[in-house]
Amino acid sequence: MSPRGIPTAAPRMGRLLPVAGRAGLMLGGVLVALVFLAAGVSLVWTPHDPTVIVVTARFQPPSAEHWLGTDQLGRDVASMLMVGARHSVTVALLAVGIGGSIGTALGLAASAIGGWVEEAVMRIADIGFAFPALLFAIMLSAIYGPSLSNAVAAIAFINAPIFARVARGSSALIWRLDYAMAARAAGRSRAAIALAHVLPNISAVLLVQATIEFAVAILAEAALSYLGLGVQPPTPSWGRMLSEAQTLLFLEPMLAIWPGLCIVVAVIGFNMLGDGLRDATDPRLARAR
Repeated sequence: MSPRGIPTAAPRMGRLLPVAGRAGLMLGGVLVALVFLAAGVSLVWTPHDPTVIVVTARFQPPSAEHWLGTDQLGRDVASMLMVGARHSVTVALLAVGIGGSIGTALGLAASAIGGWVEEAVMRIADIGFAFPALLFAIMLSAIYGPSLSNAVAAIAFINAPIFARVARGSSALIWRLDYAMAARAAGRSRAAIALAHVLPNISAVLLVQATIEFAVAILAEAALSYLGLGVQPPTPSWGRMLSEAQTLLFLEPMLAIWPGLCIVVAVIGFNMLGDGLRDATDPRLARAR
């Protein structure tokens, strides 16, 4: 409490509850940890070079040398999956980080200023919702060519209006609480209140939303790579592995099953983690339990 009687730190709207008994949260955390572990390990080590083509070793079954076998070009499938995890995580981190930062800033500004600025930001967000990531990536690819950076830009573009709406809606309640009104009465600027009081109180909501958007970003990156608009050859990616394996479904179905399973594990993991964090940080759900 400050000498003026104004809280120096805003109280949390919802405190993280014990995770005991929250199987979904724990399982989601384990799945996400596995994805990040594979991505991290691939930075320093993979069983084989995933870009090396060995025609004589094509369609090898799983063995001690090739844990998940080889593909139609003799490349090691396990190594390709590990590098694919790295690129999926990288795209998700960059896209959600950039889109979330821009959207949160716009949402906070709209809520703090109000009036025509708030209305303008929300209408711009509505326009952003009208451009799906796939169509935006196709447009960028037509202008600049397909690349990883274009995929990141497209996914970040659709994340920004989502975070803007979440930040604006969550912070609107904070501005009506007593400590925010007291801070305004004490002469603190709206920008200072937004950073010192509003943002800390909506951080839990933003974290949950970011976790959910991670799953969406990974799925979007896989879809873009499947269409040839994401990571470019010879760099492996889960989506392109699926694309290359679609003509071999009856010959070697595991070439499609492995990358598909990785995408499913990553998406389910982030969704379960997001749902668990939402339950743990929502006091209303805690009382219901």
